Amino acid sequence: MEEHAKLSAPPQLEETFPPSQFEQKDDYKRALKEWQQALFHVQQAYYHQNKRALIIFEGWDAAGKGGAIRRVTEQLDPRGVQVYPIAKPTSEEMNKHFLYRFWMKIPSPGTFAILDRSHYGRVLVERIDNLATQNEWQRAYHEINEFEKTLSDDAVRIVKVFMHISKEEQRRRFEERLNNPYKRWKLTKEDLHNRAKREEYITAINQMLAKTHTRFAPWKVINGEHKWQARVDTLKYITSKLSEGVDIAPPPLDASLIKMAASQLDIDETAIR
Repeated sequence: MEEHAKLSAPPQLEETFPPSQFEQKDDYKRALKEWQQALFHVQQAYYHQNKRALIIFEGWDAAGKGGAIRRVTEQLDPRGVQVYPIAKPTSEEMNKHFLYRFWMKIPSPGTFAILDRSHYGRVLVERIDNLATQNEWQRAYHEINEFEKTLSDDAVRIVKVFMHISKEEQRRRFEERLNNPYKRWKLTKEDLHNRAKREEYITAINQMLAKTHTRFAPWKVINGEHKWQARVDTLKYITSKLSEGVDIAPPPLDASLIKMAASQLDIDETAIR
């Protein structure tokens, strides 16, 4: 990784999970609403200033990515955000460079794009399951950094989160899905296959975090053990990163618009703020 792109302390997976600060649902709902409103204001600022953002979610199966994404997007203007659930590449995509399909998902000016899983599959599942050669996945760290640097240089703000849960909590959530007819579809053979390789994944994830944690696209590990806490923490982090160096204040009204509105709507100009 290029020297200029390094951060002093890339995150690593921990096996200790602090308790949630939310014991009452009302407290969680208040915090959730507060940060959803804050993120909505950020989205408005990005729209008015033609800024764009790419938000990347990675994490364990059943770690809460879907739930977090729902809370992130719940109060946003749907016209300004696109969520892409990333599955295995199509046969056509498999015949192209692995980053090809992600170039197709770059956000337009004034919008957010959210990846539910991402190009990091090359150094995770494709590495673990030998779907990429050792040379291919080792080379991918540099290719990913260059891809994200290119986006950053083109004024795309990149936010990356990894949702982390314990093996025991994952087991509990898998069992819950098995016993809930409305959630059974969420548990797949691939989930169980991946769980059996957890130690290999821990090694691959920690290497991914270390090698692709850059100034222009840093990683944040979210403690997903407690769903309420994880959702609020994710919203806070995304809002904070997207707000850095951005004027979130709403743009002033155009003077000519004020005059036209005052005339046509019979409103006192001085009362329009």
